[in-house]
Amino acid sequence: MNQEKMTAYLDSLLAAGLPSYDVEVRRDHEVIYRHRGGYADAAKTKPVAEDQKYLMFSMTKIQTMTAVMQLVEQGKLSLDDEVGTYLPAFRNIKVREEHDGVVTLAAPHTPITMRHLVSMQSGLDYDLHRGGIDRVKSENGDNATTRELVDAMAEAPLLFHPGEHYLYSLSHDVAAAVVEVVSGERFGDYLAEHIWKPLGMNSTGFAKPMNDDLPGLCEQFFCEEGDIAKIRPMESSCDYQLTRTYQSGGAGLYSCTDDYAKLADAIACGGVGANGARILKPETVAEFQQNFLSGDSLAEIRKNMGRYGYGYGIGMQVLLDPAEIGSKAPAGIFGWDGAAGSLAIMDAKNHLSLVFTMHVRNCGYAYGVIHPSLRELLYEEE
Repeated sequence: MNQEKMTAYLDSLLAAGLPSYDVEVRRDHEVIYRHRGGYADAAKTKPVAEDQKYLMFSMTKIQTMTAVMQLVEQGKLSLDDEVGTYLPAFRNIKVREEHDGVVTLAAPHTPITMRHLVSMQSGLDYDLHRGGIDRVKSENGDNATTRELVDAMAEAPLLFHPGEHYLYSLSHDVAAAVVEVVSGERFGDYLAEHIWKPLGMNSTGFAKPMNDDLPGLCEQFFCEEGDIAKIRPMESSCDYQLTRTYQSGGAGLYSCTDDYAKLADAIACGGVGANGARILKPETVAEFQQNFLSGDSLAEIRKNMGRYGYGYGIGMQVLLDPAEIGSKAPAGIFGWDGAAGSLAIMDAKNHLSLVFTMHVRNCGYAYGVIHPSLRELLYEEE
């Protein structure tokens, strides 16, 4: 990695309008690069701190998939298990079909499995008012639990038969409920006991629907019209946290750069952290590098999400064809990002990881420009 080029690029983002950023790169457990800049507040009175907290949104999915695969390692769960085995509400879910303008509900060609959930091929959508969600929130208010709300998601039909398409969705929220059933623990308690505490991740936890009172949280911003020069402050909301009791496996966590870097480093180093704690087996990390998509599904992640050159496996994108996008990165690197622009990249072959944090919603520039640039700079020769 060319550190001078990386630093120059990051600093150019501030000039372009980004309020702040933080980057940590590790190789074989060693921090080989750390650079941050900008301010954690719109008034520019608080330089971004080393332990600044951020809403991580969909980077939560990496942790949820780690939890799922820990249970697979223990023989308590299989990716080929039917979701209805653990969540009976999903046993009788229907599929929406439309023929000649006529909508009907049909039985799925195949039951939803854990493999469908982890690879976003379940047929679910990302409608936060889906099915009975609003009903459960109305009935139980902020006491509505993860299990209650996930069960309610089964009241609405699937948009397609499981396994036949790719659609980014609430699938990982459902996976979190499965973790609760299989482990017998509340989802957040499971993560704390089996991921956060072992790795020393002391600044990670579940957000609330509103987080203005969370100490150390970076102010959240919103990008108008996708223009990085038109960024304004917004409230510190996490709309994916459906209630104060709900724990979203798809988008519910807050964390800091260093905490997340501990996890990314552990996964990139075969499942063992810098402190020696093992959270995954090397063969499980190898499974993270497998692509589960083909046919329509593979075309859809590229066309609908702009992830050209990539496939998608256990909750993360996997680089399949660097030449297709002119990338210097090696095939097999994997990772994911979040709705406020943060990113994690893991390279298990080279034991290399990068974590990038920012806190701007609706910033398409992050995914289309910043993230690909960081990937290329990570492999830039000195």
